[in-house]
Formats: sequence, C-alpha cells, structure tokens
Amino acid sequence: MFQLPILNFSPQQVAGVCETLEESGDIERLGRFLWSLPVAPAACEALNKNESVIRARAIVAFHTGNFRDLYHIVEHHKFTKESHMKLQALWLEAHYQEAEKLRGRPLGPVDKYRVRKKFPLPRTIWDGEQKTHCFKERTRHLLREWYLQDPYPNPGKKRELAQATGLSATQVGNWFKNRRQRDRAAAAKNRLQQQVLSQGSGHSLGPDDRGETLGSASSPAASLSSKAATSAISITSSDSECDI
Repeated sequence: MFQLPILNFSPQQVAGVCETLEESGDIERLGRFLWSLPVAPAACEALNKNESVIRARAIVAFHTGNFRDLYHIVEHHKFTKESHMKLQALWLEAHYQEAEKLRGRPLGPVDKYRVRKKFPLPRTIWDGEQKTHCFKERTRHLLREWYLQDPYPNPGKKRELAQATGLSATQVGNWFKNRRQRDRAAAAKNRLQQQVLSQGSGHSLGPDDRGETLGSASSPAASLSSKAATSAISITSSDSECDI
C-alpha cells in the first residue's frame, strides 16, 4: 500500500503514480490507488483533466470487467496519440469478450472482423485516418511494397515489418498469405479467360460449319462447360481483401 498522504498529492504526482503502476502491470494496486483519491470537487476537476488518470481508470474498468464504464470513459474523453494504441486494444478486446459470452464460443478471424465493423473505434482514440479492410492505408501501402520485393518473407523480415507497421508478426504473416492466395486466384482467372477466348477464336466458321457449330454449342455438354467457366470466373472475382 502507498504510505504517502494522498490528500497532499498534486495532480502531477497522482498522474506519475498512475503511470508507474500502469507500466508495472499491477492493476489491482492501481485500482486501490484510484479508489483512495480525494472526492472533493476541486480535486476531482483537476484529476478529470489529466489523461494519465483517465487512462488508468479505463484500464482498471477493463480488467475488472466493467466494460460499460470503459466505453463511457473512452467515448467521452479526447486522448492524445500516445494513448491510442493501448485504448484501441482495450476497446476491441472488450467487445470481443462480450461477443464470445453472447455466442458461447471463441471468435474466429471473420467473427472478430464483424465485431470491428459493428463497433468501430471512436474518434477519441483514433486519428481519423481512412482504413481499408481493417488496416490503415499507409500500413497496406508498406505491406504491398514489401510484398513486391519478397512474397515469402522469413520470420526475421516479418518481425521487422511488424515493428514498422505496429502490427503483430502473425497479422503480417496472415496478410502475406491472403495476398498470395488472391494473386493465385487472379492468375487462374486470367488463364481461364484466355482459354475461353482462344477456344472461341480458334478457327473461323464457313457457311457450311455454322449450323453444326451452333448445334454443338447448344448441347448439354457445351452448356455445362460454359457454366463452369462462368462460375470459376465469378468465384475468383469475389475474393475478399479483408486483412484478418
């Protein structure tokens, strides 16, 4: 327990204690410290303007399962960029846990993507940069540049790229895997289209051939082949670019 007379703490000292306990990961002690703070209106007003104290309250609310308090704190205070990453993680994880409890099972990557779409980050903890399929555009741009250099990065390169983008190495690996799959699907689609075009223009028809060709084209086998080609093109065209 803290032995210092808390009533004599300045807002800056309170913030310093909150930051120290937050960095140490001692959330239980951080919670006790916040509960011991003075409730006088003047003191509360000063503390309610301090980002370190507000962030500490959000962290304690998350770890005690008070997600409603967490959401209220995040949505009603404008935070600086230094707090964004941590609070974004808390915001998403709280919604993930609520969704898992509601569904009675762990969430898969697609489930988590849908949760993020349903509960987007508040502007209070987001710099407003446009996101495309979960990742920020500058992150996707950097990933694409590295992909053009090496579509199969080794673990060291994945870690390096993770540090450069703020993602995890697993997220980087998944993005490269999904991108390779999309490229293979696009290549297969192009080959199929070329094959269909070459078969259609393989030979010119004479007057005596047209009736026979039309008859064969309308046969069940030809119709089935045409449907299969159309289906294959449709499937590859619908590949999602969601970064999950």
